[in-house]
Amino acid sequence: MTVSEVAVDGVVFPPAVARPPGSGRSHLLAGAGVRGMEIGGKFIKFTAIGVYVEDAAVPALAKRWAGKTADELAADTAFFRDIVTGEFEKFTRVTMILPLTGEQYSEKVTENCVAYWKATGVYTDAEGVAVEKFKEAFKPETFPPGASILFTHSPAGVLTVAFSKDSSVPETGGVAIANKPLCEAVLESIIGEHGVSPAAKLSIATRVSGLLKETTPGGDAPPQAEPVPASA
Repeated sequence: MTVSEVAVDGVVFPPAVARPPGSGRSHLLAGAGVRGMEIGGKFIKFTAIGVYVEDAAVPALAKRWAGKTADELAADTAFFRDIVTGEFEKFTRVTMILPLTGEQYSEKVTENCVAYWKATGVYTDAEGVAVEKFKEAFKPETFPPGASILFTHSPAGVLTVAFSKDSSVPETGGVAIANKPLCEAVLESIIGEHGVSPAAKLSIATRVSGLLKETTPGGDAPPQAEPVPASA
């Protein structure tokens, strides 16, 4: 499969990660984009986010999505839901553009997760315990520009959380939290219906559409991947 790197606001996401924390499998770059928001009429960029999937994701997604254009995938919430819930590993790297503390990051993420669970009626005591473990892992951390937060999402529902002072990806270490709703909600908060990075979603739709064409018999050759725009 033809997979290229993606540059997001000066942050480079390589085409593949050999073995992210908590995994023994290789992952390819599904897409990447910036997270930011309008403040005072200006778009402020906070983080660059890259989403990787193990190789088995491509044939799994092809069963339902082969033949769809990038625009069709980008507009379909079910496509991104299939990535979030798919029976394959996902790996997410969040690299800082602006500095952030661990507590600031974990508070915002868990706030979004709990809101989503309560809206869908799946919030239980187990999710409450998982949220506290998640916050505890982040409490001593600070993230200057260039530092990264790493998430490995297993299909069994184990979320492995690790940290890096730069863009490197350690193969070991991290905190493993066994809670399927949390494992899925962290990725859902990024690329789901109300995901924080529309640019990453557009990148994923464009690149996965190309990969599906490449791997489907009779499909056209995939277009050359280009750097993702800073904002959607």
